[in-house]
Amino acid sequence: MRCPGSRPPATVYVDGVQKWGLLTAAILSEVAATLSLRAAQDDGAWLVLVVAGYLGSFVLLTLVLRAGVPVGVAYGIWGAVGTASTAVLAALIFRDPFTWQIAAGIGLIIVGVLFVEFGSHPAEREPAP
Repeated sequence: MRCPGSRPPATVYVDGVQKWGLLTAAILSEVAATLSLRAAQDDGAWLVLVVAGYLGSFVLLTLVLRAGVPVGVAYGIWGAVGTASTAVLAALIFRDPFTWQIAAGIGLIIVGVLFVEFGSHPAEREPAP
């Protein structure tokens, strides 16, 4: 939905590899920003990376959406991979707990995103004879 009098958003023309490259960059930017939040507890200078990371992530995610990736798919993958990556990296970098329940939760998130992805491409049906 657009505001009255606004122009439609420009479409970004990129190939499939570029779409997923942009989404990967958005995820990496978001994960860097989230992990920097933890580092910012001890050193406020990390807040610059937090702001830049989240801003970059949303700009890149916007480009992914303008390139034609459905919002449910793009946001689902962005959120799921970002959450999983943050949990794993926080365990490695900050020694956060990583239990079997966390691993199972990440697995469920991934399964959920796969359902969203496959559901966004309904099988083309042959017309009835």
